[in-house]
Amino acid sequence: MKSYLLWTVLVGSGLLLGLVMLRNRYAFQWLGMFCLHIAFASILLYILNLFSSYTHLELPLNAVTVGTVSVLGLPGLAALAALKWWVVGV
Repeated sequence: MKSYLLWTVLVGSGLLLGLVMLRNRYAFQWLGMFCLHIAFASILLYILNLFSSYTHLELPLNAVTVGTVSVLGLPGLAALAALKWWVVGV
């Protein structure tokens, strides 16, 4: 019974969020920029992993690394690489 209530609240809040997003005319621009940042971050991480045989540095392509690079950009990519060198050691 408790899980049905939680799922109902989740679906209802998702529908209300979708309604608010559709009423705002700038929401689609925001959503497009968000998707563009995620795509560029994924491409950057993929390119870095392509050259891993030369650089001996391989960063995983997961939600945490893509999120970090999409928010911080190239400095975020450099920070992840430095963190991997410092913690794991290449």
